[in-house]
Amino acid sequence: MNSQDQEVLLKNLKALAKENNLDISAEIAKIEQKMETSARAVDRVWEKVSIARNPERPRTLDYIEMIFDDFTELHGDRLYGDDPAMIGGIGFLNGMPVTVIGNMKGRNLKETIERNGGMANPEGYRKALRLARQAEKFHRPIISFIDTSGAYSGQGAEERGVGEAIAMNLREFSRLKTPIICIIIGEGGSGGALGIGVGDKIYMLENTIYSVISPEGCASILLRDSTRAKDAAAMLKITSQDVMDLKVINGIIPEVEGGAHNDPQAAALAIKKQIVADLDDLTKRNPAVLVKYRVKKIRSMGSFYSN
Repeated sequence: MNSQDQEVLLKNLKALAKENNLDISAEIAKIEQKMETSARAVDRVWEKVSIARNPERPRTLDYIEMIFDDFTELHGDRLYGDDPAMIGGIGFLNGMPVTVIGNMKGRNLKETIERNGGMANPEGYRKALRLARQAEKFHRPIISFIDTSGAYSGQGAEERGVGEAIAMNLREFSRLKTPIICIIIGEGGSGGALGIGVGDKIYMLENTIYSVISPEGCASILLRDSTRAKDAAAMLKITSQDVMDLKVINGIIPEVEGGAHNDPQAAALAIKKQIVADLDDLTKRNPAVLVKYRVKKIRSMGSFYSN
């Protein structure tokens, strides 16, 4: 029930009480207080959505430039072509070689068009998997930056098997024998995010979202009203704190007030600090043990019933 429906019901309740000369002012006050609290909660969630989508937020390449040294981008999936919506390559973190992959939305209108708004085609996910397998072969940790509203669902992407490409990544990333750290830096949308989002450690920046569907999509499909995106966003539990409470991620990386775009260097420093701390631990572990606990973590998510 949206706020407009609630207001109509409350108005009818007041009219009914007046008509029957009933004093339920205390109960009505409690209802109004709950409605106000609910409305504030919905507004807070939508504020997070707006910040996560802010075009001024640092993108994957921005973080790569601020965190890693001597980054060399690699191209192509060795099957179809190169996807500019998915970038990847090799860089150095405090002297340690690492493989970096990530969605790239674009920093301006022209680049956003060229990079398809960060919505990768199947060749993008196959490129990411190629680089991930290469990282495993040469014992390099993998750092994944997630920032997409979802995988591209155009005709060409479907014809080339985008669903199969994402499914393949889910399986293969779950058993790669090298440390994997995933960080959501903007939007983490549906299978598009999951395609490079399987790791030993998964983090969200404070003002980011992680969802199975966009609030607009949820409102249209489930609520049958596209104007109720704000209500859908609150229902979906997509903020960093919500996802943390659901035990889907390992932690929340703080941002400055108003969002990472207000101080990109501070955000990059916080991300780098977390990556360095995790790699100091993960690189000391037996790769087979990493895979064991990675799979265990994945299988523990959600609730299911079996006969």
